[in-house]
Amino acid sequence: MQNHVSKSRLLQILGKRLNFALHQQSVARKAALLFVLAFSLTVISISRSVIAQESSDTQPQLLSQKQVHSIADFTTFNGQSIKEVKLGWESYGELNADKSNAILITHYFTGTSHAAGKYAASDATSGYWDSIIGPNKAIDTNKFFVVSMDSLANLNVKDKNVITTGPASINPATGNPYGLTFPVITMRDMVNTQKSLLESLGIQKLYAVAGPSMGSMQAIEWATAYPDQVERLISVIGSSFSDAWTTAALEQWTIPIKLDQYWQQGNYYKSQPPTEGLTAALMFITQVALTPDYFNQVGVDLKHQPLESKPLMDIQARHGINDWLYNRAKGRAENMDANSLLYLVRACQLFMAGQKQDLRTGLKQMTAKSLFLPATTDLLLMPYNARNTYKELKEMNKDTKIAEIQGHLGHLEGVLNIHKHSATIAAFLAE
Repeated sequence: MQNHVSKSRLLQILGKRLNFALHQQSVARKAALLFVLAFSLTVISISRSVIAQESSDTQPQLLSQKQVHSIADFTTFNGQSIKEVKLGWESYGELNADKSNAILITHYFTGTSHAAGKYAASDATSGYWDSIIGPNKAIDTNKFFVVSMDSLANLNVKDKNVITTGPASINPATGNPYGLTFPVITMRDMVNTQKSLLESLGIQKLYAVAGPSMGSMQAIEWATAYPDQVERLISVIGSSFSDAWTTAALEQWTIPIKLDQYWQQGNYYKSQPPTEGLTAALMFITQVALTPDYFNQVGVDLKHQPLESKPLMDIQARHGINDWLYNRAKGRAENMDANSLLYLVRACQLFMAGQKQDLRTGLKQMTAKSLFLPATTDLLLMPYNARNTYKELKEMNKDTKIAEIQGHLGHLEGVLNIHKHSATIAAFLAE
């Protein structure tokens, strides 16, 4: 594309011409010339924005391919063994010769490795952080090799693009699904499976690790468990440990599953699964991940009224907003596994930075630069979590920054509206 004169340079040129002209013109002519200058700069500014947008819009679609990483015998943080672990992963961009440009993306609770791009151009949607990962985006795949991996016990076990090992997997020792015999897992275990993948690629150090929500916990675990292997940490809508409030709140998600008559202590794989319990759990998750403002706007769209006729006349009928929430959750439950949700909840509840006994001990291990991006309206992992961690790191004279994501989507601001801090992320990665 042809180079354009910068706005500042153009102002300089036009200014010189205007000064010359103003010395020779009447007051009326001076006013007219000033208007022409202002109008010219406005047109140029708009043109530059349009050109930039067109350039962005014409970028080729980022396509990725799902691959499989296998671990013959994986030892968990609590000392148990999982045989024949298989986990899916994908990457974007190219690994450079000295393998120093790798950025790991760690996904959120209901997420997968699909952080950006599409598997096929015809796919309806792109990966969850597509707005910041790709050519010339905040995490620029022209510069960085970006990799992401499905977690152990990934919720989306029925999704054809997800490859995971968890309670729904076949135990090679018995030939039956693990169910609740699958070992309890922690953030350290997720990190160690990712570390195994990176080592297989010859990557010894990460330029950065970044993730939202549960992915933030994994990112912080990376920086505290393996400080010599992480240069930068980006924690989005996250927490450095599960405090008493968070631990109790997460437990609520497990209750409807365990109360479902079809759960059968986790032994449901050869019979009817606890779909209603899982759906109820996802209803809780959906609501707490959003905000009253968002729900009340949906209520307006649905014409919500306390005295709706159906629930007024029938105790088994629901208000329209509750039907909306139920149907949204039921659709998501079709690709998910109830036991896997229990395991991911427990992994979050067990999280402490560095898997130490207290937060300060874990954070002391960190040498990476850090950037915290909490969402101001987050009701799930409330912003006090990131603010407190930032404060602790500042008191230790660590290199750390914080900026908050504003908006009415609550926790989901860190997934759906992360582009609001594209410039913040790009600047942090450029340091």
